[in-house]
Amino acid sequence: MIAITGASGNLGQLTLSHLTKKMDPNRVVAVVRDPKKLTSYRDSGIAIRQADYDDPESLVRAFSGVEKLLQISASATGALGQQHELNVVKAAKAAGVEKIIYTSTLTPSPNAVFGAGRICSTTEQAIKDSGLDYTFFRNSMYQETIPMFIGSAVQDGQIYYPSGEGKVSFAARTDMAEALANVLTGDGHHKATYRITGDEAFSFADIATLLRSEKRLDATHHDIPSEAYKEELGKTGLPQSEIDFIASMAASIRIGEFSAVDDQLENLLGRPRFKTSDYIRSL
Repeated sequence: MIAITGASGNLGQLTLSHLTKKMDPNRVVAVVRDPKKLTSYRDSGIAIRQADYDDPESLVRAFSGVEKLLQISASATGALGQQHELNVVKAAKAAGVEKIIYTSTLTPSPNAVFGAGRICSTTEQAIKDSGLDYTFFRNSMYQETIPMFIGSAVQDGQIYYPSGEGKVSFAARTDMAEALANVLTGDGHHKATYRITGDEAFSFADIATLLRSEKRLDATHHDIPSEAYKEELGKTGLPQSEIDFIASMAASIRIGEFSAVDDQLENLLGRPRFKTSDYIRSL
């Protein structure tokens, strides 16, 4: 059996959709905190099991009979997010899971500027130390996050983001989901690490250029100071931990933690990747 944590999220549901086209849905387990979020899958044959990252025993129960586990990185940040991910690894080991496919970030490191990069580094090591087989998807950022970065630029063309000349190799979430389904249902990929990127990296000045060419906007990127960015985030009422996490993303882009480009996603798909220019055109 194959199980997916965070199955009700965007990547989780897309992966479920691809999986059910490639294998018997009765061999798929969706692990979620709130089963109501997967009501559309109620009659699909997929087993929907409830578990909570804060309750390790519930994770062990949810992973019963599972051979391969897709561990989608936790949405929580900081120490809580790290504990959630480690709880999943320990529960997988305790439940007899044979292999973990883990969605990491493009540049995991104990010294990563991006907060999630430090979490992913620790989780990757924990998976290696568990003795389980594994495949790591070191994902760049989703194309679908571009609107979050550029704000109202699709209307007025003005991008205010403290990324300097740093570039991002944006990849489509649906491409990532299909590649994950291919690995989950395929053979091999033992102790493999894949860099999952688009076919080109773009600075936010480049994104402005795409807005000019694809949307006919008078677009410009304004590299605002990081402190001013944090101040604006603070006005939204976000907790300081969330502000720091979001700001770390911008700082990581500035220094190139998401700039690498690799062909491995295309190899896993067996077809060309969706292009960022096409995504911009669709906005």
